[in-house]
Amino acid sequence: MIHVTCTIIVNNNKILICQRSAVMKMPLKWEFPGGKIEEGESKEDCLRREIQEELGIDIGIGEALTPVEHHYSTFSICLYPFVCIMESGMVQPTEHAQAIRVDAIELSNYDWAEADVPIVKEYLNR
Repeated sequence: MIHVTCTIIVNNNKILICQRSAVMKMPLKWEFPGGKIEEGESKEDCLRREIQEELGIDIGIGEALTPVEHHYSTFSICLYPFVCIMESGMVQPTEHAQAIRVDAIELSNYDWAEADVPIVKEYLNR
């Protein structure tokens, strides 16, 4: 089981979503940005580090949503989602094909990585 954090970054009533690159697992699927938790690292510290590395921005961490366990054919993950705000920086994706801001009502229009689907649903229903 791989333990991973992810964030729903809200800024000016828009949500930042990222499209996986063509060379990543699950190519071109959409996801909430985040990454693997390193040994001895808190979920919050992981999220701050990963978002700074992947997007070049600093975030303020807010409420935790329900963790999601998902089993893909070749690996399993436990995804820990947080709702966050962008505090500083300019979004510059280093790993993703693109990072865009969308209205919450548009979230259902994207082809999400399977593990992110329950997070989209929970966020829209809260």
